[in-house]
Amino acid sequence: MQQSCIILMLTLLNITALTWSVVNLLFNKAWMSKKIIGYIIFFIVLTAAFFYFVFAGTDNWKAKLPVVSYVQPFSFINQDGKTVTAEDLKGKVTVVEYFFTTCKGICPKMNKSLQTIYEQYKDEPDFLVLAHTVQPENDSIQRLKFYADSMKIDTKKWMLLTGRKDSLYKAARASYLLDDPQNNVEKIEDQFIHTQFLALVDKSGNVRGGVYDALKKDEMKKLSNDIKSLLKEGN
Repeated sequence: MQQSCIILMLTLLNITALTWSVVNLLFNKAWMSKKIIGYIIFFIVLTAAFFYFVFAGTDNWKAKLPVVSYVQPFSFINQDGKTVTAEDLKGKVTVVEYFFTTCKGICPKMNKSLQTIYEQYKDEPDFLVLAHTVQPENDSIQRLKFYADSMKIDTKKWMLLTGRKDSLYKAARASYLLDDPQNNVEKIEDQFIHTQFLALVDKSGNVRGGVYDALKKDEMKKLSNDIKSLLKEGN
């Protein structure tokens, strides 16, 4: 917060200095009276004070994360056999991943990285992780439950989802942009999504900021910062 205030003040000082240079230039004009100059200086100070009190101590001066997509309607089943829909994401900042329980390659590494994020925000009431299986034919509800128990996670905060394969893959491509849409030209039985990328959804169901590589520390740090920013939005 202190750093943001300093940056804001420096920005305002730069604007004031630039404006003062213009005023000083105009002062050399014969028609520019001291009274008019006084009004201009007063206006600059008033404007600077207004922006300071509006933005100081907030993140409003920062650029917002871009909206890259939105969550389309879906209906999946979680590890407890309960239905989860797009409505359950409303009011939540959600991290989205795709994995499968028997994966021995990138999935354990991805979930290890994601678990760090989970530990940071698990106590936030508006935080959620959705993990979709890419092998619903193998990952039954019981298998997902066993996998969740092995990770020792709160399944109300980190849900493991299964459902129809075509619906799971459509969500990955159309909603979360975690796979190339052109990969769906083959028969659904022959398709296989295997990605270390994560998506981030805001409280309104918009996908924000692009994708995040769970195998890169700098991108996971960025994900953590972006989660923090989105949690503050609308509060």
